[in-house]
Amino acid sequence: MQRTDFNACRFLVYGRVQGVGFRYSTVRRAQALRLAGYVRNRADGSVEVWAEGSGDSLNSLYSWLRCGPSMARVDRVDREALAPTGNYRGFSVTY
Repeated sequence: MQRTDFNACRFLVYGRVQGVGFRYSTVRRAQALRLAGYVRNRADGSVEVWAEGSGDSLNSLYSWLRCGPSMARVDRVDREALAPTGNYRGFSVTY
């Protein structure tokens, strides 16, 4: 049986998002939303998030990313919908 509500998004989060617990907070939020994928810092100071799961869960994650944890300052979140890979079984920090 094919899953009809299985989507993927790549988010790029800009602002003060490194060194403030953003990645680990993202992992906790994504796990609570039952998403699979990863979060990682990028050399330009942004954070990249790849998430796969239901459309509702991806929308909830996007809303959360626009604020982030309390120590973060999010200036912008770029969102790109892509085809899910199905390669992830959980959500984690990657380097």
